[in-house]
Amino acid sequence: MGTEEVRIRVEKDSLGEVSVPHEALYGAQTQRAVLNFPISGLRPWRAFIWSMGVIKLAAAEVNRDLGLLDPVLAQAIIQAAKEVVDGRWDAHFVVDPFQAGAGTSHNMNANEVIANRATQILGGKLGEYLVNPNDHVNMSQSTNDTIPTAIRLGALWRLDELLVSVQGLADTLRQKAVEFDDIVKSGRTHLQDAVPIRLGQEFSGYARAVERDCERIERSAEGMRRLGIGGTATGTGLNAHPEYHPRMVKKISQITGLVLHESDNLFESMQSMADVADFSSSIRTLAITLTRIANDFRLLASGPSTGLDELHLPAVQPGSSIMPGKVNPVMAEMLDMAMFHIQGCDLTVSLASQAGQLELNVMMPIIAHDLFESMQVAIGAINAFTVNCVQGLRANPEKAQGWLARNAIIITALNPIIGYAAGAALVKESLQQNRTIREVAVEKARRNELFHLKDRTPLTPDEVETALNDLRRLTEGGIVGGPGGG
Repeated sequence: MGTEEVRIRVEKDSLGEVSVPHEALYGAQTQRAVLNFPISGLRPWRAFIWSMGVIKLAAAEVNRDLGLLDPVLAQAIIQAAKEVVDGRWDAHFVVDPFQAGAGTSHNMNANEVIANRATQILGGKLGEYLVNPNDHVNMSQSTNDTIPTAIRLGALWRLDELLVSVQGLADTLRQKAVEFDDIVKSGRTHLQDAVPIRLGQEFSGYARAVERDCERIERSAEGMRRLGIGGTATGTGLNAHPEYHPRMVKKISQITGLVLHESDNLFESMQSMADVADFSSSIRTLAITLTRIANDFRLLASGPSTGLDELHLPAVQPGSSIMPGKVNPVMAEMLDMAMFHIQGCDLTVSLASQAGQLELNVMMPIIAHDLFESMQVAIGAINAFTVNCVQGLRANPEKAQGWLARNAIIITALNPIIGYAAGAALVKESLQQNRTIREVAVEKARRNELFHLKDRTPLTPDEVETALNDLRRLTEGGIVGGPGGG
């Protein structure tokens, strides 16, 4: 078989000539990055491409309005940048996330794609550069202020999508809390029997925890709204018009519909990735919460014959290639894996954020990639878990009631009446005899061997039955037989 000839064109940059695929919208500097960094085979996330397109679009409009950029060139850049924003040229963003520090390669990838496309719009050929990547598309900019701005914009672009996913899960959990509220079950602490709780109460705790994580994400996102665009290379704003920064923030806000703010210190905005680390950590905290909930689901659904079996998760696929009829908690397992991955991404963001030195953090490309990956994985995993697991959850009240009947710790209901020590002795006897606490306590009351703590008078069997009869009452707080306890 013959090999298909690859057509190329030759471009020049400050280091010399470079062969570029003939139809590529990118140019020499991007091609050098492709050759230099054949690391992971990964490409930039759509959020990173979109945000760079927005910045180049806004810069062309602002520089034109300031009289710095020829209106004809500006219009071609604006059209090309809009096409990038719309996702038309995603295939031409080809630089690996593990690339030149600070993101120069990604910035130049954007500059070259837009410059070449703008050249085409003006009737020129690829590589002819009627619009120059550096002088025109990158006017008033540096990688050092565009990349941190792009990270912030890309995160804000997907923020609502993430919040809708998280709140949707919280709402579904709360619906299950209402649905399961009548099911009284054994509480468990230290994975050991504890006083009763309603399954609905358990789920209300899950729902509120997820809601709080949603609030944390929304709160931390406020720091991402401060943009340092206009700081150029070191925060001084060299080679940018004095009005460039405020105009850019206003223009980007108009283009995106996002609420954005000017930086109160351009040096801080370029040196520090703390806002990004804070936002990433809020997603990590969500991952911690969801891991805990997923593991609870797996435990409560364990069995069914030899486990707790208090929850029935939807059977979405066969669970074994060798054991017929086996069904596994696959959605909860998926959620665990996704949340572990997010925590790993956050660790990378954290380590990279602290690796900044002096006027710049050169680790921004991996910060961007892992932050956007966290958001992508969180949105996908949460949506799938909500739809394919939580919505179809069913309780097993019979099993919950069966376990509760065997739970000797319901003796806690008698604590205010007989005291802790007498209760502990009853539990020990119940476990030794493999009988329910009710059976043992009623029998001892019949033999006048169970006494009121206050006056040492014998308890009657009816008093024992009354204390242990309405187990739901034990889930409602207060002192059994006393104030607030019914």
